[in-house]
Amino acid sequence: MLKVAWSSLYAHPLPEGHRFPMEKYELLPEQLLYEGTLSEANFFKPQKADEYWVRAVHDEQYLQKLKRQQLSRSEIRRTGFPLSEALVERELHIMQGSVMAADFALQYGIAMNTAGGTHHAFADRGEGFCLLNDIAITAQYLVEGRGLKSVLVVDLDVHQGNGTAALFANNSKVFTFSMHGEHNYPMHKEKSDLDIPLKDHTDDKTYLEILGKNLPELMDRVAPEFLIYQSGVDVLASDKLGRLGLSLGGCKERDRMVLESAKKNCVPVMCCMGGGYSKKINDIIEAHANTYRLAQELFF
Repeated sequence: MLKVAWSSLYAHPLPEGHRFPMEKYELLPEQLLYEGTLSEANFFKPQKADEYWVRAVHDEQYLQKLKRQQLSRSEIRRTGFPLSEALVERELHIMQGSVMAADFALQYGIAMNTAGGTHHAFADRGEGFCLLNDIAITAQYLVEGRGLKSVLVVDLDVHQGNGTAALFANNSKVFTFSMHGEHNYPMHKEKSDLDIPLKDHTDDKTYLEILGKNLPELMDRVAPEFLIYQSGVDVLASDKLGRLGLSLGGCKERDRMVLESAKKNCVPVMCCMGGGYSKKINDIIEAHANTYRLAQELFF
């Protein structure tokens, strides 16, 4: 069964006019239930993350500042969200959603978190709508807690996974792969184990050719025991923050390539949703929903 993390806490209220589309965390589950891709039995509600695994990735001083609402104005501004106790609670539940989804993926071959993909969070700071790094926490849990020797992070959000890259720069058990917009945020890129910067307006054909060449090589080279897939849909041509040129069909084919590669190589995969900022919320929901449809089609 496809197990999917979701909590009502994911849809955190934001000031009117905020550019982050928080409503997608309500609309996506509704759409998947409405069309029959998922049933209520597919969903599980995560609790707060085990602080041991959060501390295994993030600095204690930073965590205390978060909990006590003591970030400076500039630190808060960098995250992109107004800081509150409820926001920190939300983040801790999202972290646990990804960790639990990883456990379910080890059991069923794939599992998903309707939020997460918070790849801009560093050990000591948050950035770009990311306060804590669920990808890093999950990878650390898999290596330290489950004894895996090789975890592959496939980050196909349009923005480089800079926090994840920095966190695992000296960890041979976690291989970070980021394929992202060359001229997009963050302006200063960290060094992933493999970075593929893309030109503005890269189209379906070019994108899929590049991914199709590199993904099989990575699977052979890394021989992962687990794959964490950051499936951000801000690669769409319609995305306000993306600057790439993928169609909905191209984005779906991207997901198919990653999931088929995991299935073919018998590698469990946990999918976290990442970004999406298209003007029409329908485009965001449809692109995300395709990932779930493919998971059901390919694995179940």
